[in-house]
Amino acid sequence: MNKNVLVTGSGGFIGKKLCQVLSENQFNLTEVRSSKDLDLCDNKQVENIPKVDIIVHLAASSYIPDSFKNPGFFYQNNVISTLNLLEKSRRDNAKFIFLSTYVYGAPQYFPIDEKHQTNPLNPYTQSKLICEDLCQAYTRDFGLDIIIFRPFNVYGPSQLNSFLIPSIINQLGNKDINLQDSRPKRDYVYIDDLVEAIKIAISEEKIGANIYNIGSGISNSVQEVVDMLIQISNSKANIKYANIERQGEVLNTVADIEKIKSDLGWRPKVDLQEGLMRTYNSYKNN
Repeated sequence: MNKNVLVTGSGGFIGKKLCQVLSENQFNLTEVRSSKDLDLCDNKQVENIPKVDIIVHLAASSYIPDSFKNPGFFYQNNVISTLNLLEKSRRDNAKFIFLSTYVYGAPQYFPIDEKHQTNPLNPYTQSKLICEDLCQAYTRDFGLDIIIFRPFNVYGPSQLNSFLIPSIINQLGNKDINLQDSRPKRDYVYIDDLVEAIKIAISEEKIGANIYNIGSGISNSVQEVVDMLIQISNSKANIKYANIERQGEVLNTVADIEKIKSDLGWRPKVDLQEGLMRTYNSYKNN
């Protein structure tokens, strides 16, 4: 029998791709595209969602600069929506898959495994860690089976223009590419690889609460990403850096992905060069 899957945030960057893949694989989908469809912070509305076998909770306020401007909204939106969906998971006896974020702050060692101490540096990340704690509490108290993913830097077609890679692509045709800082290195993971991990998690039977990093195990600097995109696009633009360091900036991240390889058999298939080419071609064709 095909599983009934609830996907929150199905209208977002990751949600759209995930729902496309799940539909192609014959899952029965219930989607909450955005708060305009249904307010996940209103438990009465969540209670009215039909019974499901699996909940994939992607919906969240996530733009870090905004979390400093309006922290109360981020905490309330991200935490209360997660709590309401955990309650639904408890009522439905449904598996719960939660998309967290990079939570480790300035790394103490490389590569960063799931046992590395957490050190949130902004209200957004703090809200996600509170949600992780809630997930683990519902496993402890009610025996829910929960998978928590900690993706490092996800990218790909249709990502919002406020993120680094789309912002570079959108400037490739200009005389100048204006960016803040050339130094930060990130572990980039292509959206198709993240979606594949979620698809595997939906099908795998894992008992209890399990936390997994999702990344590539390789880090690249802003400068290296720009250089790759310049090469891919044959852009003649000059690159100008304002040399502005963001609040709470971390200069390098490298994911240890041995746990997810071992437990779920997942590994990234799209390297950064290929992923940037796919992303660039998608923006160019649209």
